Amino acid sequence: MRDFWKRFRYNRGAVIGLFILALVIITAILAPIVFPQSPWKMVQRPFLPPFEQEGLLLGTDALGRDVLAGLAHGAYVSLLVGLVSTIVALAIGVPVGACAGYFAGRIDDALMRFTEFFQTIPSFALAIVLLAIFQPSLTFVIIAIAVVSWPPVARLVRGEVLSLRTREFVEAATLSGLGNTQIILRHILPNALPPIIVLASLMIAQAILLESSLSFLGLGDPNIMSWGYMIGAARTVIRTAWWLSFLPGMAILLTVLALNLIGEGLNDALNPRLTRKSE
Repeated sequence: MRDFWKRFRYNRGAVIGLFILALVIITAILAPIVFPQSPWKMVQRPFLPPFEQEGLLLGTDALGRDVLAGLAHGAYVSLLVGLVSTIVALAIGVPVGACAGYFAGRIDDALMRFTEFFQTIPSFALAIVLLAIFQPSLTFVIIAIAVVSWPPVARLVRGEVLSLRTREFVEAATLSGLGNTQIILRHILPNALPPIIVLASLMIAQAILLESSLSFLGLGDPNIMSWGYMIGAARTVIRTAWWLSFLPGMAILLTVLALNLIGEGLNDALNPRLTRKSE
């Protein structure tokens, strides 16, 4: 663990990203405490500029709602959607990729054709179709993002399992009488975790961008404040009240940038080839 943190800390961008992400997480956790009132509540006159009114640090939007409260509550929604949808996508993609890579043959062909079916449809278009069919609630937003996010996981896991299934430790486990499920869970997947962890960090960033895009188009949960909704609601007044689009846009930019920097740091810390070079 010490060696991992040492290699991770060596990447300054990753440390900066971790610091930014920590601030976003703290903001999301403290949002209900610091801003106990609903972010939809009108608190002042509309279009109040930032730093002009005490108690309203970032001003108000077109309906007189506190922009800072909206950003804080939006942080919780973005992180929740990103994390949960990534977990669901991993829960789908890892078993599919592991079975395809380990059993190969017809099972591999069938699972990969199934995976390619989802990859032939643009992910954003598929998410829009799914939300147009079902109710645009937070639950269905998470499900839609997970459905369009799992194919890359399956392909990555399949490639890792294919390279690991012929290793000596797998052959030894087979000769010792372990079943296929035990071999996959105990011996193969633990050795395939590093690239999966790196991909997961990038998937969270992608999920946040996708959720913001859907909310911008009005396909998000109408009862939940999100960064994408704030940008979409302010696009008609971007010339007269630029901060209403700029502030949530910067929040999305910094969060996604932080996750990508962390992903690079994790890749440096977990990549065995880079580890040997550093040593």
